[in-house]
Amino acid sequence: MREYTYTGLKSNDHVRILCTARSAVQADLTPARKLLESWGLRVSYGRTIGAINHQFGGTTSLRITDFQDALNDDDVDAIWIARGGYGTIQIIDEIDFSAFAKANFKKLIIGYSDVTVLHSHLQHMGVSSLHSFMPLELQDKPHTCLESFKKALLDHSQNFSIPNNNNLKSQELTAPIIGGNLSILYSLLGSKSFPITDDCFLFIEDIDEYIYHIERMMYGLKRAGHLEKLKGLIIGGMSDMNDHKIPFGKNAQEIITDITNSYQYPVIFNFPAGHIKDNRSLKLGTDLSISISEEEINFTY
Repeated sequence: MREYTYTGLKSNDHVRILCTARSAVQADLTPARKLLESWGLRVSYGRTIGAINHQFGGTTSLRITDFQDALNDDDVDAIWIARGGYGTIQIIDEIDFSAFAKANFKKLIIGYSDVTVLHSHLQHMGVSSLHSFMPLELQDKPHTCLESFKKALLDHSQNFSIPNNNNLKSQELTAPIIGGNLSILYSLLGSKSFPITDDCFLFIEDIDEYIYHIERMMYGLKRAGHLEKLKGLIIGGMSDMNDHKIPFGKNAQEIITDITNSYQYPVIFNFPAGHIKDNRSLKLGTDLSISISEEEINFTY
């Protein structure tokens, strides 16, 4: 498999919106379609849009063939997954990704949350993809989120800063960024879909998990050796965490800090990506540069 880095969409390129997990209907996708068309892109819908099989966007068979058809169609330049939930893992082993080995092949996979199954599988293959919000979320997104998405989609550089609230030492680092939803990554441990983490920034985020689940998953990554040789750990939204009547005693940040305190690389919290309103877009599998000063942390990619 060749190392593959997507170079961005251009005017008149074609985006296919489809489901790999939960269902979506065309009427709810109209704002996303109009947005892409305003940027000069063509948009079409897969056969899974409007299909319903229980909570899924069609049967497993339909979701496999719909994704494969879009992957094989030379006229489709990007595949934007309509929504997350659960279901992508049902189809991942039936998809033929061998087209990415072709010298002139290009295809950008877009989404987050459950789409981490696809991102992670592609990262293991050396293929970049776009961690970004879903079409159904468009109307809830602020300008900063939409602008980040546009820049990532069209392959323009991004630069922003967050406060250095954890007294990280001043340093400058550049490495590929990989990762996605923590629960999904944990479910892929030991499989051919788990990314190679050595010498990379690992990005993680999650939502609606019990606090002790976060500790369990972090220990799982640590014991499997996936935290040991990172360039850095970047934590996005840890949103709507749950606890029992008898509290666990730590929050997500404290858990992650304790589990990683023996490592020398920076552990950066509050990165603006994940299940949050301002979900900035990240081109996974490509280089991220981080400059840490006494007061702020600057990201360029």
